[in-house]
Amino acid sequence: MQVEIDAIKKVFEQYSESPVLRIDRLPQAGSERHYFRIHTQGMTYIATAGENIKENESFIYFSNQFHQKQLPTPEILYCSADKKIYLQQDFGDLSLLNQLEEKGFVDPVYALYKKSLQQLAQLQVKGDEGLDYNQCLTNTDFGKQAIMADLLYFKYYFLDALRRPYDKQKLMDDFEALSNYLSHTEYKYFMFRDFQSRNIMVTPDNEVHFIDYQGGMKGAPQYDVASLLWQAKANLSDEWKRSLLEDYIDAFEKLLNVPVDRDVFRSQYNGYVLIRLLQVLGAYGFRGLFERKAHFLTSIPLALQNLQWFINHQTVGLSLPEFKKVLELCTSEAVINEFTPLQATVDTPLLVNVNSFSFIKTGYPKDETKNGGGFVFDMRGILNPGRFDAYKHLSGLDKPVKDFLEQQTKMPEFLNSVYSIIDISVEEYIRRGFENLVINFGCTGGQHRSVYAAEAITRHLKNKFKVKIELSHQNRENWKR
Repeated sequence: MQVEIDAIKKVFEQYSESPVLRIDRLPQAGSERHYFRIHTQGMTYIATAGENIKENESFIYFSNQFHQKQLPTPEILYCSADKKIYLQQDFGDLSLLNQLEEKGFVDPVYALYKKSLQQLAQLQVKGDEGLDYNQCLTNTDFGKQAIMADLLYFKYYFLDALRRPYDKQKLMDDFEALSNYLSHTEYKYFMFRDFQSRNIMVTPDNEVHFIDYQGGMKGAPQYDVASLLWQAKANLSDEWKRSLLEDYIDAFEKLLNVPVDRDVFRSQYNGYVLIRLLQVLGAYGFRGLFERKAHFLTSIPLALQNLQWFINHQTVGLSLPEFKKVLELCTSEAVINEFTPLQATVDTPLLVNVNSFSFIKTGYPKDETKNGGGFVFDMRGILNPGRFDAYKHLSGLDKPVKDFLEQQTKMPEFLNSVYSIIDISVEEYIRRGFENLVINFGCTGGQHRSVYAAEAITRHLKNKFKVKIELSHQNRENWKR
């Protein structure tokens, strides 16, 4: 990682003479790109490092074109000679999803969604003008081939992982029919491809800006609207979805300056909602079921509930019998329960004791329960923030230490493995009526790594299982402050 940071610093020095104060690695999402924030005196920049040159070139080309048209996308400031690192304008780290999670379903958040859709229409229509789509990653429109790819992604990484019987040939025939229907859409403009609330940044003046559109191509505008309104993590109400769709059509129609057949537009929109829901399930299946990343596994029940609501209330206007059977299978109570963790109630006796401790100063925490046992995780394999002067007098509760552990160590991978192990016991203990489980995290000083891990597992278990937890930092009184 330090090699990558050094390379970014070298590229920045080619762009600017401003001294670099520090470079922070930002959390990685689903891609293989790495993002960094460069801090200088009074200014920050985003650096992106990626080995996929074609992907980098696509983002840079789109960004340059959109910036010239004053669309809400970042300006590309500099690119390395090998095109593996580029610098761009920084819109901060507050996303539309952050706003929704912090404030809830209130009018100011609705206004941000509405503004995002209005700006999306601008990006789609004005961004399309004169755009060379040969610069895209795929060099093709989002047509039949791309739709089939999304459907097959769902089939291979989610449906087949369920190990339930279905008629594969009949399903492929239905995929073919649906792809043909949706590929003949009336409107085709620039399609963002991954337009969701994490990729919409909100600045302090309540303006919205878009990032991560390197997968863009020419296609149906309804796809992007479906991506935003049906994002599983956001879980927007049906009322918001209907109203925001109309807000978008109003903005889209105004840009075209001709009437839009709203019935046809909505019908095609429903088809793309279905495609997007299935593509997301495929992504969650790949990241969760195959790569075993806990965050994606916990998102599957929400995605299934979204799909269940859709097939019960909407239609795409085609007869697809095997496809319908498969969708009913995926949204059956048995499958949803398979991915929904057993959660504690007020009557559940289980109490989980979580401790951080120092191997040197306090030793293993004493087990006060009558059952004994539990888990002890040794955190000393993770790079210690306490070795650096900037973090010595901080703890795993402080943001700079959290950022260091999340961005510059293997803490996320370590905790993903811990979650997989502990989740098995917690669910079984809830089911069997056990009363106690002890989880201990130890490190050298009991101040940084073990504290961060204890806090992380506490959040994870509360969110996933709603279980009662007592958290203790055994060495807290000895922290260097």
